[in-house]
Amino acid sequence: MLARVSSSYQGVLLLASASPRRHQLLTQAGVRFEAIESGVQEERMAGEAAAPYAMRLAQDKARAVAVRYPAAIVLGADTVVAVGDEVLEKPRDRDHARWMIGRLAGRAHQVITGFALIRTQQVLECRAVSSIVTFRKLSVGEIEAYVATDEPYDKAGAYAVQGQGRSLIEKVEGSLTNVMGLPIEEVMAALVRHGIDGTRGAA
Repeated sequence: MLARVSSSYQGVLLLASASPRRHQLLTQAGVRFEAIESGVQEERMAGEAAAPYAMRLAQDKARAVAVRYPAAIVLGADTVVAVGDEVLEKPRDRDHARWMIGRLAGRAHQVITGFALIRTQQVLECRAVSSIVTFRKLSVGEIEAYVATDEPYDKAGAYAVQGQGRSLIEKVEGSLTNVMGLPIEEVMAALVRHGIDGTRGAA
């Protein structure tokens, strides 16, 4: 069964993610791909810095799918938010989301997306892209109103720049798509570097 399924994905780009934001970004860029959820648990190692953590998870996610579909080209990605040495992932609950937004209010933070590209079980490229996001000062009422929405609960740092979360932000320095979950310009350049035509698959 695996051989038959793998054959059908010969040279096809697989996105190792169920993220609707990553799906949207690749689709808007004109990339042809199939999405396969990796099933990898996002767990940070003790003392692991933000960029190495994001890159490790990106590779883990890509490998988890590449093992199942070895004929495919697999793209994995993971996004984290860092305030100094502190890494903010997805909030556990409303209280955690409230704390995260309060932690980000009135200050700058990094949004780091690691992405990895694998073909025939080999890592072609793995890198991290960083953007700087500055939140404006927020009142308690503004924080409470935002965490009452559905947005924070599957987002690193508990906000979505492409949604209602944009009202929290004063400025973004660097790639906006990176903040959304996938640095599309860098990903497209990586596909080209490795001879992959994103509109068709392998060149």
